[in-house]
Amino acid sequence: MRCLGCSPTLAEVDRHLKMSNIDKSGELDFSTFLIMMHEQLNQESPEEEIMKALRVMDKQKNGFILASDLRAKLTALGEKLTDQEVDELFRQAGVENDGCIFYEEFAKMVTLQSTRC
Repeated sequence: MRCLGCSPTLAEVDRHLKMSNIDKSGELDFSTFLIMMHEQLNQESPEEEIMKALRVMDKQKNGFILASDLRAKLTALGEKLTDQEVDELFRQAGVENDGCIFYEEFAKMVTLQSTRC
């Protein structure tokens, strides 16, 4: 699912498997996988999820966050990125390391990149 642009949590994967009466050691046929993917795609909104997370960081509520603040969060929380991965993300999104990020545009660029195959 991740290779196809989805980001299900382990709980979501478990829920999909339970709904299809498949245990974790069982096999999954392609038609069942397609149904699971369809359900997952319909419930995900990566751009909106990213926007919500970035809005929390926008202390002045002006639509901008500091690149240094975002770097600190990306390398310390959740699925931690390395500094090299953050550098590459910022490079691809056109972000200056110590500059400000207009996070609405950043969220659009990041989600566009993640849906490309």
